[in-house]
Amino acid sequence: MTDTTAEIVLFDGVDELDAIGPYEVFENAAQAGASLETNLVTLEETDLVTASHDLRVEPQGTLGQPDILIVPGGGWTTANEGVRAVVEDGRLPDAVDERYADGATVASVCTGAMILAEADLLEGRPATTHPVAVEDLEAHAANVVDERVVDDGDVLTAGGVTAGLDLALWLVEREFGEDVSSEVSEEMAYERGEIFG
Repeated sequence: MTDTTAEIVLFDGVDELDAIGPYEVFENAAQAGASLETNLVTLEETDLVTASHDLRVEPQGTLGQPDILIVPGGGWTTANEGVRAVVEDGRLPDAVDERYADGATVASVCTGAMILAEADLLEGRPATTHPVAVEDLEAHAANVVDERVVDDGDVLTAGGVTAGLDLALWLVEREFGEDVSSEVSEEMAYERGEIFG
């Protein structure tokens, strides 16, 4: 049986917990028996990514063709940084759209939803994001709902920062069953939030 592949895409200014929280959930799920391989990746080859709180992260490769693609947030309110810079650059939103078109389940954490919006994946869909980006997300014709995690099938969104843990745990449950997700929740001593969708 082939592993489900998950990739979490990093960029300079990414919020640490948005990326590392889901990574830890997925790694714990694999240890709990889920057939899941997870990698931290970048759009282009680079030695290090500097996150929003100056954590330096060494990516494990470049963006491939994952089954699940997690798009973190960070830096939406600051010009030329993080998500704002990524959206203005346009290459990552295009790459996200390509992976979606190729059948990947795409999920965002926090203001990563703005990258999905730029990729035209949220128009007319229920979605959520960090409160600082709600008005901007609504301007992209997303149906913004006040929930920690919104599951709209092949596109999921999570609210601010710690909601990435809920998103990842929900994806584990959805793909690998409640027993695995419950084991991971207990291992991480984390009480999950509600899911919309």
